[in-house]
Amino acid sequence: MRTGLKLAACTLAGALLPNAAFAHTGIGDIGGFSHGFMHPISGIDHILAMVAVGLLAAHLGGRALWMVPAAFMTMMAVGGVLGMEGLMVPFVEAGIAASVVVLGLVVALRWTLPVAGAATMVGLFAIFHGHAHGTEMPMDAAGFNYGLGFVLATGLLHVAGIGIGVACGKAGARAHLALRAGGGAMALAGATLLTGYL
Repeated sequence: MRTGLKLAACTLAGALLPNAAFAHTGIGDIGGFSHGFMHPISGIDHILAMVAVGLLAAHLGGRALWMVPAAFMTMMAVGGVLGMEGLMVPFVEAGIAASVVVLGLVVALRWTLPVAGAATMVGLFAIFHGHAHGTEMPMDAAGFNYGLGFVLATGLLHVAGIGIGVACGKAGARAHLALRAGGGAMALAGATLLTGYL
């Protein structure tokens, strides 16, 4: 129970980090796999959205535990290829910010969606996240290794979200309240970022 509360608190704290942490600078290690792995965890907007996908999957349970994260990772890979190929996707940063808002609200309000609907929703948002990863691939990085890196990091963030959700589900009312508060903080962080793109 304590672990679940600590993880929920960390999620809440992450949502309250300054907007400067949202920047996609592309600065850092330029090795293919390692750079790809670091990209999703270098921006708090990506972290919040991907953890929220795991939280949603845990809330829905059953087939959603694998279908929702799989839909996100699959469509994120599609978006990544589009970005690597230089194909334009409009409103990428706004789409990423909107994903944080919507997914945060889903967590905060404990919305119960059909599994297919949840998978479709996260898949659409994943295209924006993947495109951002793909366009920031270093010129000298191998595309497959870079893509493998950001897909693996994303999967780990989904697993973290599922772990938090399952732990809080087994805990008491305080854990549920902390989880909902974390979702609200995610939505607020996303809304703050979104205003910069509107």
